[in-house]
Amino acid sequence: MSLLSLEGLQVAYGGIRAVKGIDLHVEQGELVCLIGANGAGKTTTLKAITGLVPPASGRILYEGDELSGRRVHDIARRGLALVPEGRGVFAQLTIEENLAMGAYARKDRGAIAADVERAFTLFPRLKERRKQTAGTLSGGEQQMLAIARAMMSRPKLLLLDEPSMGLAPLMVERIFEVIRAIASEGVTMLLVEQNARLALEASHRGYVLEGGLVALEGESKSLLGDPKIRQAYLGE
Repeated sequence: MSLLSLEGLQVAYGGIRAVKGIDLHVEQGELVCLIGANGAGKTTTLKAITGLVPPASGRILYEGDELSGRRVHDIARRGLALVPEGRGVFAQLTIEENLAMGAYARKDRGAIAADVERAFTLFPRLKERRKQTAGTLSGGEQQMLAIARAMMSRPKLLLLDEPSMGLAPLMVERIFEVIRAIASEGVTMLLVEQNARLALEASHRGYVLEGGLVALEGESKSLLGDPKIRQAYLGE
């Protein structure tokens, strides 16, 4: 049984179908990427999984259970964590307070403290600024914080929406180093990313969305070698 399965998922905004019937699965321990042009339906797919938008039809199965119709916080308690596009940090709270918000549903204080230290090991820059409010951080530092905060819930499935967007190349490299490090620990991830090359190089498998449908899918290595992918998404 897959950890996550989408079966014929359709999502509509008003009269517009943004996602037109996609099938997708993520196995335990996998890093799977979702690539495609703007407007292909990638972010909408993540929002449907996490309950932020209702599906028009189809099924979202997580650990074999249907997620459609469940409330957002109930889905989060099942072990799904979303790092949203635009980061969504609490600007008025400090780094430490943001991390505490990530662990709000947990009661194991000793383990929470250990996870804060683990976050600071992954992101030493956050440790240096731990008392600083999130709104004063750079875009890259806010992205680090958004990932660290999501990890504080000890997710079974981590959903990442455009983690490289708007960041300088060196910061993008750093963020992807951390994504690979988290994956190496066995955390299951579904990654939506505009940088197709980085996403495919970091992931086990990939799906290419075009116009709300899956146009291609397969192992990331084979997608990287596909002439259509190379021309359309890798600029070759």
